[in-house]
Amino acid sequence: MNELLLSELESDEKSVLQKVILIEEFIFSSTLVSDGNWRSSIDEVIAQCQNGIENIEDPLLKAEQMINEVFIGQLLLDKPRDSWPLLAYQIESALDYRMIAPVLKSILIRHIIEQCGFDTDIVFVPEKAMIRIVCDDMYAIIFDPVLGESLNWYELELRLDEQDGDPSQQDLVTIEDKDIIFSYLTSLKGVLIKEKDFDKALKCVDILLSLRPDDPFERRDRGFLLHQLDCFKVAYDDYRYFVQQCPKDPAAQLLKMQLDKISFNEATLH
Repeated sequence: MNELLLSELESDEKSVLQKVILIEEFIFSSTLVSDGNWRSSIDEVIAQCQNGIENIEDPLLKAEQMINEVFIGQLLLDKPRDSWPLLAYQIESALDYRMIAPVLKSILIRHIIEQCGFDTDIVFVPEKAMIRIVCDDMYAIIFDPVLGESLNWYELELRLDEQDGDPSQQDLVTIEDKDIIFSYLTSLKGVLIKEKDFDKALKCVDILLSLRPDDPFERRDRGFLLHQLDCFKVAYDDYRYFVQQCPKDPAAQLLKMQLDKISFNEATLH
């Protein structure tokens, strides 16, 4: 794992978008920083959104128009999908095709809105992450980053009421930048595994484990990827660690069988 990259990802000086750019460069060996194509695309979106709201004074109306500009004016409205292709996780291709995976879309839209002068964050509303624009001391708008649909107060209260605990004490939780990065990496890892691009998926796991050392589920996934790449010894150690740490997990019994198989293969190879 690149120590310089890890220090950049843990830095409070870099935005989430800047960290995603660094991750993409590391995993895909690309040169997004020097390549201005994606930057030109997003700067154009920002400029058009700024033009669309410049004559609006009322903060609530301005925020509503901002959302309209992002999803309708800039064609970022999408539909729910069970899965997203790899191009939807890479900034340049995602913008070009206007097909952006939810976690990356949240990051990009948040960046666009902040560049247009709004105070915004990503919050957890039961079952999904959504974007919140703070209009003023009285009003905020919370909306779905894929559909562009905002929640009214009644819908928000219903979702919060579904959580455990005292409803009167429920509040929205802001998702921290490090958790957004973790979510992006986890989603990217999943699509790379689906594409059988195990080398790049392993890079994702390496970063994930650098951010959360000894996470048993990431150790399990690293074991799987190393197994696919014929690195039996390290895969065995990761599988064993997962089984020891999560003995009640449904995958544990299956992995125990795989441990025996890996041991047999090692004996044969030697």
